[in-house]
This record gives sequence, C-alpha cells and structure tokens, in this order.
Amino acid sequence: MASTISVGTSNLPVTKNLNGWTYVGLRPVTNLKVNNVRFPVKRPTSMVIQASNEKEGSVKSSGLSIEECEAAVVAGNPPSAPPVPPKPVSPAGTPVVSSLPLARRPRRNRKSAVLRASFQETQLSPANFVLPLFIHEGEEDTPIGAMPGCYRLGWRHGLLEEVYKARDVGINSVVLFPKIPDALKTPTGDEAYNDNGLVPRTIRLLKDKYLDLAIYTDVALDPYSSDGHDGIVREDGVILNDETVHQLCKQAVSQARAGADVVSPSDMMDGRVGAIREALDAEGFQHVSIMSYTAKYASAFYGPFREALDSQPRSGDKKTYQMNPANYREALVESHEDEAEGADILLVKPALPYLDVIRLLRDQSSLPIAAYQVSGEYSMIKAGGVLKMIDEEKVMMESLMCIRRAGADVILTYFALQAARSLCGVKI
Repeated sequence: MASTISVGTSNLPVTKNLNGWTYVGLRPVTNLKVNNVRFPVKRPTSMVIQASNEKEGSVKSSGLSIEECEAAVVAGNPPSAPPVPPKPVSPAGTPVVSSLPLARRPRRNRKSAVLRASFQETQLSPANFVLPLFIHEGEEDTPIGAMPGCYRLGWRHGLLEEVYKARDVGINSVVLFPKIPDALKTPTGDEAYNDNGLVPRTIRLLKDKYLDLAIYTDVALDPYSSDGHDGIVREDGVILNDETVHQLCKQAVSQARAGADVVSPSDMMDGRVGAIREALDAEGFQHVSIMSYTAKYASAFYGPFREALDSQPRSGDKKTYQMNPANYREALVESHEDEAEGADILLVKPALPYLDVIRLLRDQSSLPIAAYQVSGEYSMIKAGGVLKMIDEEKVMMESLMCIRRAGADVILTYFALQAARSLCGVKI
C-alpha cells in the first residue's frame, strides 16, 4: 500500500497511507485530517520500543562522545556493569569430586528452553493431522461410548460444524467413515459404490462448502457388508480376493466422481492398488491420489472403531488378510508391491505400537508415510486421563511427536482437533 513519511514537530515519523490511518511513531491516529480540515493532535514527546514486558531501568547518560568512551576503556577505566553472579551452592552432603574428563557433554544443548527449542529435530503442526470423521444419516450427533469426545456426526449438520472448527486451528484434511443402515448392507457390499450413497453425498456437500478441503476416503467393504468383513465372504468363510478388488475399484471411482482427493484402500486385498489406479485413470481421475493401507495389522486396538461403525465381523476374524502383529519384514513386501502398483502414500496402522514399522518404511521408501493412531490408542489415553493416572494432554502430545519422530509425514488421529488447539494455544 502506498504511503508517505514525514517528520512532525516532535521529530517522530508520521506515516500517512491510503487506508485512512495516520501513524505518529508506531501509534495510529485517526483524527488528524477530515475533509482537508486539520485538527491539533497531542503527540508524544518520546517513543520507547520494548522487546519484552520487563520494565528496564533508566540509564543516565554520561555525555561522553564515542571517542572518549573508547579512550576510557583503553586507559583501563571501563564503565560499570552488573557483577559476576556468584557460583550456585550445591546441597550439603554433595561429594567433592574432580571434573570428569569429557570432551563432549550432550547436556550442554539441553540446559535451557531456548536451546532445547533451537535444536529440536522433530516438529509437529496441525498440517500434519488428518481428522477422522464418523458420519451417519441422522441429523443428531450420537456419542460413541468407547471413544470419549467422538461422535457419529449428522452429515448435513454436525459434520459441517466439526470441519469448521478443524479449519479454524489449521487442520484442512479429513477422512470419512460411514455408519451405514443395516437394511442397505449386503454380502457383496453394493452400497459402497452408490453414487448417491452417504459418502459421495457428504463429499459433494463438503466440497461445496470448503473447496480447498482435502478429503480422504476409506475404500473397503466392511461398513457395507452384512458379514462385517473388508471383502466378499464365501460360504466356507474364505475372503475372496479378486472379486473383492472388482468391487473396490467401483467404490474408488464413485468416490473420485464425487470429488475425493485421496482414496484409501484399507482392505489389504492383494493387487488392489494397481487395479484401483487403472480404474481411476480409465475414468479420467489421474489426479486422484491413492493412500494405501500398506502395513495394516490384525490388531486388537481396533475395537472402539468397530463399535463406532457397527462393523464387527459376523463370524471369524480378519487374520487371513490383515498382517500378523509379529511380522516386521513382511511390511517391506507389502510396501514394495504398493509402490510398484502406483500408491502415492504408504500408511501404517496402528501407529504407536508399530513405530519400528513406520521407521522401516520411512528408510526404505521415498514416498510420504502416513500413520493411523487408532481408536484403541486414543481411548486408552482418554481413559488414563479420566482416571488421573496420566496427564492426558502431555501424553497425547508426546505420542503424536513420537509418531512424527519415527518418520510419519501425516497422522490420522482422533486427537487432531484437541492437539491442534494445544499447538495453537487455544484453551477450551
């Protein structure tokens, strides 16, 4: 904005600019000129700019020139300064020992808050969070008993409010998980690719309200399956791989058509990343990213999530397609396949119990790494906080920092809103 600077009678700079304000020193004044009529303004006779709130003591000028001050120092008469502080006294009984002959003392870089902040290796910000959102067809928000503070949100009501609150503290990425009416669930999960289903409608609504919002979606059949599995279940209990992938491709295309930015196959079927990439490209959705649930373990930490979506398997478990928690190298097999098939992001789930796997993928791949701090991790921290066994906020922030330190670029976490508010200094 154009402005002019002149000097008033008090030798303070006066700045006039086009926004209608006039500044004397650093203080805006609005009544200097109205319709070319000038009014007297009482101006300050001095201006002090302080870098802190501490009140500085006044120093009386000696009136000496620079040359005279330098000559006094050369002559051995430097000006007075505060005395050297006394050496702190150790408590009574402290042994008197010789100093250890250490060339390097790492504690030197940890001795003050300023130094600790200067040398912090891992940074955490709201931009690292993806907020999971549970949605349903109702208009009221329904609390989830096993996940304190989390709700099934009405897709036209509570959802928009929650996204608004998230964006207000710097979170601009969300991932959607639908609670589907039982009457729409079938063995083949056909509702998953209904273009007017709950998820596509929600995507269109969010994009209409928040065009720049990054929307991740879940690609799997378990919310839509009457069997509660991520794939089609044969009568002998076998989860059909290729037939399931066929359904997942149609689901991913439907979500992309609605406006999804990132589709996220969480099913763990073999070959689904390549098939989804091909299906998306064939429909003109080359710009839509794939975040593959690369290392998704058959974990006991998922319990509260299944309550939230009412998607508990009707029979059996998910161990024939989700990974064995005892396996480490197998994650490399999955990551190499997903990367070769066209994945854009690799995800590890759960997060905190699998920090070693996050680090493994970070070291082995140049792709972005995501981690999912799952419902069981969230609920345990919440429960510990309620019981006063831990400091909930400190443990929350430490756990998220650990996931980042292990190598995760983004974190899917139910703590996203609470953690972002903490990082922004917002108190509830």
